[in-house]
Parts: sequence; C-alpha cells; structure tokens
Amino acid sequence: MKYSIFGTGVVGQTIGSKLIANGHEVMMGSRSASNEKGMQWVNNSAGKGKLGTFSDAAKFSDIIFNCVKGEMSLEVMKLAGEPNLKGKLIIDISNPLDFSKGMPPSLTVCNTDSVGEQIQRNYPDSFVVKTLNTTNCQVMVNPSLVAGEHDLFLSGNDPESKEKVRTILQREFGWKNIIDLGDITTARGVEMLLPIWVRLYGALKTPNFNFHIAK
Repeated sequence: MKYSIFGTGVVGQTIGSKLIANGHEVMMGSRSASNEKGMQWVNNSAGKGKLGTFSDAAKFSDIIFNCVKGEMSLEVMKLAGEPNLKGKLIIDISNPLDFSKGMPPSLTVCNTDSVGEQIQRNYPDSFVVKTLNTTNCQVMVNPSLVAGEHDLFLSGNDPESKEKVRTILQREFGWKNIIDLGDITTARGVEMLLPIWVRLYGALKTPNFNFHIAK
C-alpha cells in the first residue's frame, strides 16, 4: 500500500518509518525534493522511503498524513495543489501550537475553529480526519509504550473515511481504544487538549503518556 507524508520532522519520520517497517511504500513531501532531513530519512530507510515536493507526495498516494505544524498546514496544502488533493484522505496530525513567545505555547486557532476544519473547508473535495495529535509520536506508532488502557480520538465528516483511518490505526500502529467524536468541528476539542498535554509533559518528565476516558 502507498502512503504520503507531509513534513520531514520527527513526527513525519516516525510515522513514515513505521509504515515502511510494515511493508508499505512511503513518500515524504517537503518544499524541496532535496530537503536535508528528508534525504537523511530516505538514506536511513535503506532506499525504501522516497522524497519529493509536497506536490509529488500528494500525487503519490490516496492517503496523506499531514505532519507539518498547524500554522503551516494551509500553505502546505496550497503547495501540494488542490487537483492533487481531490478525493484524497488527509489524516491531519497537526497542532496549532505557537512557541514564538516561549513556553507555554499559545494556540494559533481555537474555540471557534481548528486546523482540521480549515483544511476541510478549503479543500471540500478531500476527506479530512483528525487523529493522533493528542499523544507523542513514539506512542502514536507504539501505544504499548503507555501501560494500561488509553484512547485516541477521531474527528471527520465522512463516516467511511473515519472507518478507513480506524483500520489504519489498528492494523499499522496497534491502537485498540478509538473514540469517534463526530464531525470535523470536534477537532477543536482535541486541538485544545495540547496546552494541558504540554503541562503534563512538564509535570511527568516524560512524553510517554496518554489520555484515557473512564465512564
């Protein structure tokens, strides 16, 4: 199966490496097809990973993981090109965190909007599903790093797309507890969890933790 990754940072590299380890073809997208971090990732993948522009990556597969910063997401989608995104499933992992004034970070969008909604609104012919943004990237691909029961969330307008993402999360990464919150407007809630996630990271001195909903 083919997957595309937008972003050459640690999140994109972690997701991409896991998918390659599972036997899939992966292309990472960047502004430049010679991006240094992306090239290093390709070299470390023993040639199994590919690197291209955002446009190249958007053309490569029908499933795209958006792993760039939240504030960059719309610009990246524009660089990818609307025709290349049409009909594609966009799994949005981004968070609208602004570290420009130091810690703690503020949110570039919240309350009445979210990055997930912005992408869906600007690309109505794509299928945006928000997930994985509420935990560390190592836990994203290996939930067993956190002992006991803990949960992921899904937000998106298209039920079929959410079921596809649920299957990917279960099959590729080993997630068991996945809560469908509803349409893409529910991405506001999960994006607004990040300020408490950052505070918990500081208090616990480890990124290997997650949220669990008990009822």
